[in-house]
Amino acid sequence: MKHVLSRMLVASGLLLAVSAFNVSHAAEAAAGPAKPDAAKGEQLFTQGDASRGIIACVTCHGPAGNSSIPANPNLAAQPHEYLVKQLTDFKPKDGASAPARNGPGGNPTPMTPLVLSMTPQDMQNVALYLSQQSLKQPATAGQKDLVDLGRKIWRGGLPDRGVPACAACHAANGAGIPSQYPRLSGQFPAYLEEQLKLFRSRERNNSAPMHEIANRMTDADIKAVADYAAGLR
Repeated sequence: MKHVLSRMLVASGLLLAVSAFNVSHAAEAAAGPAKPDAAKGEQLFTQGDASRGIIACVTCHGPAGNSSIPANPNLAAQPHEYLVKQLTDFKPKDGASAPARNGPGGNPTPMTPLVLSMTPQDMQNVALYLSQQSLKQPATAGQKDLVDLGRKIWRGGLPDRGVPACAACHAANGAGIPSQYPRLSGQFPAYLEEQLKLFRSRERNNSAPMHEIANRMTDADIKAVADYAAGLR
């Protein structure tokens, strides 16, 4: 009888230990990533992590997110939450064959292989660091013949086609609305033009409202408003 009682107590102890372990891990999972750390974000942005195959972001996006290459957008001063979402959307979700953000032709962008080794915490850290930086090398508008159409779309939209004013979401000066809509002022016009066309084709499929808006715009509309947005300050 003593042996049976002893075994029951041991078994009960093991069950309690396993239960406590599972509860602890469930609590950690529910808590999600730790508080974002801008210092760690800066380190990953400037140095990468060779042990995990993560290339330094500065290689393509420039010092503190100020890019000098039109194909690679300026990231400085973008909202933290927006950057986290975009980094997440470059990575295919569980069970998906492709990420929500693809490039021309439906092909993965160069960002997809670069984010595969990044953890949610990495993304939070890098995003926080970039959101705290100043946009010191903004792009500019370059085509005077597009100003009138670009201004019209930015300020008043295209009511006859159901295109709302860009300023309604991205602000009159193009600074965006933190946590909701990105900064477009000072962004490269060629990059903005490409993204609007990707929204229209749904090859960039991570914003239903932008798909609907871009789907009602012509190439001329897109080119004009992209150039206008780049020159906003």
